[in-house]
Order: sequence, then structure tokens, then C-alpha cells
Amino acid sequence: MNARDPISHYLAPSKEEEQEQRRLVRGIGFQMPKKKQAGGCTSGWTSDVWSSIRPVDESGAVHSEGRKGYPPLLRSWRETLEALLGEIPREICSHVASISIDGTSATTLIIDSATGELLSRPLLYNESCPEALERVAAIAPENHTVCSGSSTLCKLVAWWDTHDQNKETAILLHQADWLLWLLHGKLGVTDYNNALKVGYDPEADSYPPWLRSQPFSRTLPSVQAPGTPIGFIKDHIRLQYGFPEDCRVCTGTTDSIAAFLAARATVPGQAVTSLGSTLAVKLLSSCRVEDARFGVYSHRLDDLWLVGGASNTGGVVLRQIFTDQELEQLSSKIDPTTPSPLDFYPLPATGERFPVADPSMAPRLHPRPSSDVEYLHGILESIARIEAKGYRLLMDLGATRVDQVLTSGGGAKNAAWMKIRQRVLGLPVVPP
Repeated sequence: MNARDPISHYLAPSKEEEQEQRRLVRGIGFQMPKKKQAGGCTSGWTSDVWSSIRPVDESGAVHSEGRKGYPPLLRSWRETLEALLGEIPREICSHVASISIDGTSATTLIIDSATGELLSRPLLYNESCPEALERVAAIAPENHTVCSGSSTLCKLVAWWDTHDQNKETAILLHQADWLLWLLHGKLGVTDYNNALKVGYDPEADSYPPWLRSQPFSRTLPSVQAPGTPIGFIKDHIRLQYGFPEDCRVCTGTTDSIAAFLAARATVPGQAVTSLGSTLAVKLLSSCRVEDARFGVYSHRLDDLWLVGGASNTGGVVLRQIFTDQELEQLSSKIDPTTPSPLDFYPLPATGERFPVADPSMAPRLHPRPSSDVEYLHGILESIARIEAKGYRLLMDLGATRVDQVLTSGGGAKNAAWMKIRQRVLGLPVVPP
């Protein structure tokens, strides 16, 4: 296995397992709902909530695929996982070598390590805890990734400061960690991609001293590289779905990194834009770049860095205005070679994370022209401008120059949008 190949590092078994078994590798991706204000942390709603599961082999070929919608309740995570596992043909299950799960970063759960019970409702990735920001900013380095109200650390501090009980047994988990725990039963393990927004230093491969010295640091989970085997799948799950006895459950990663890996970008200068409910940009860089002022952070990817950020703009805005059928019909009438004169900043609600970190930024979707074709054209082009601004910002901050942009997510199916993006970015834009 090539140590510099992030795809093989994250998705494949060890070299010995690969030679000995040549069996399937498992990937489970979850996209979770956003919730309303509660407990001082704020967010909004989103629609089109879903989860998917895709068994792949060592070459990356997909052998099965499932997709489920579900209501915005914690119990639905477990139910959806069970439903997706049940959709895998048993003849495929019997060859699965390992299982991993990706989830939204900064989706935070506080668990009682003695009982496995939740100590507070889940705080989802886009929820902000502004009441904790001042305290976090006082202990963290200037412009650190955690210096954002939506960071995992702000959510942990907000919980710690408002709860008096169960602190001795409390442990922090991310969404992927909790789902993986359901499969392997070992509480308190995470990966260094998910741990980034709680303050973990992937370069030093440890929690920094400024974080370890805090009283709430006792809640922090142990950290492993993504794809590290944690243990074997629980017997009752193995028997229920037909997995082999030696099927391993491995540490996960974040949803945006999973999308990057699926796009097969391996060379510095290659970037991946994920056009899903939100707009996420990731650039493979030789150097690490972080600046909380702009919502920019870097994930470790073997000996390289995945630099990027995520805007609140994206497909969720389109779904608030148009149906799927309308999007398809109107997009076919857009001339992508002609720039739109409309200057929007499409957001589903107040607040932006990247390339501008401004929780008070209001959506700008007016004036609306009489033509729906022109209106959609203006929205798509405005999202493309935000994407371009994001990549310019990453390079201005010192990241490797962008040479090529690959695309993932549902928005990549829109041919007009792809052409608009290529014109606005001035770069080769590669479809999935």
C-alpha cells in the first residue's frame, strides 16, 4: 500500500489483509438534519434528509447502494443504520472485511460512559453556541479553528458550563463515533478528522497543552487515524446481517473528507467541491492553512493537508425555492456561457461560515426577476462566485495553487451549473 495514497490509506484493509482476503471494504455515509434553537445553541431547519450506504471493493467499485430518508430524531440514526445494513444483499455481507462511517463534523454528543446514555440532546454541526465563544477564545491560540461558535469545543464548553451532574463520567462523541460504537461497543474512540474542531492537533498527533489543562478535557475521547481498526463487529449484528466473524469496525471520518476521497483527488493542487445541501470546498495542499476569521481549517491526509471550508449556501437554498422538476426544466433553458448580472448571496437562513465567517449575514435573493430562468441562473452563478472566492481565499492564505476542481454531490448532475462554474472559476471543472 502506498503510504502517500490517501484513498488506499482510508478505504483499504492493511496490506496483509488485502493480499490474504481481497474482500470488500465498507463505507457508510450519513447526512444529518439541522434543528432549531435549544439550550442556547442556535440553527435552522433543512429538508431532504437522507443516509446512504455503499459497499466498495479494493478497486473502488460499488457493489450495492442504499438510501433512506428519516425524521430528525436521534433514535432515527440507529433505525436508519439498521435499515441500511438490512438492504445489503447477504451474499455481499458475507464478504465484507471492514466497516467505517462518515458523519458531519462538529455534530456533538455528550454520553455517560458508564451507561452509554445521552446526557444532553445532540448539537448538530451548524448549531452555534455563542455563549461559549469568549471562554474558548481566551484559552485557544488566536484564529484557531475552535474559535467559532459552531465548533465542537464551543458545544462542549456550553454543555460543561450549564450542567452540574455526570461530569465525572461524561465523554464527548461525534456523530460517526456514536454510530460506530453501536457496531463495536467500545466507547470513547474518535478519529483525528472529526476531532479537529474540538481542538486536536493533527500535526502533533495529540491534544494540545492548552486544551489538556482544562477541566472539561476529561470528556475528550482517544484519537486514532481514520480507518484504524477498533474491534470486531458485535456478534448479534454479525449474525443478524450475515457479516463474517473477522469483520472489523474502523474509525471514521467526516462527510466532506469522504466526498473528497470518493472523487479520487491525490495530487496537491487538486480540489473537490461538494455540491450538496451546502457548498464545501477542499484543496489538497502541501502546507497546512488555518484561520478561524474566514472559517478555514486543514485536515491531515497522510503527509498532505486537506485545506477548506464549508459555506451555508448550496442545494438547500435551491430546494427552498424550486422543486426538483422545476430545477431540471429551468436549468435546461439557461445559457451558461452568458454571465448573469444578478448579484445574490444565497443562504437558507441568517449566518455564513465560509468564505466569510459572519453569523449575522442575511440572505440576499432579491430583486427577483420575472423570469424564473433568469432567477435560477442568478442563484447558480452567485453560488459559483462564492465557490471561486473560497478557492482564492485558500490560496491567499498560503495553500497550494488550485489546478483542477473535481465535483461531488447532487449538484454535479446539473450540466448548466457545471459550465457556469467552469467559466466563473476559470479552471478545469471535472464531473463525478
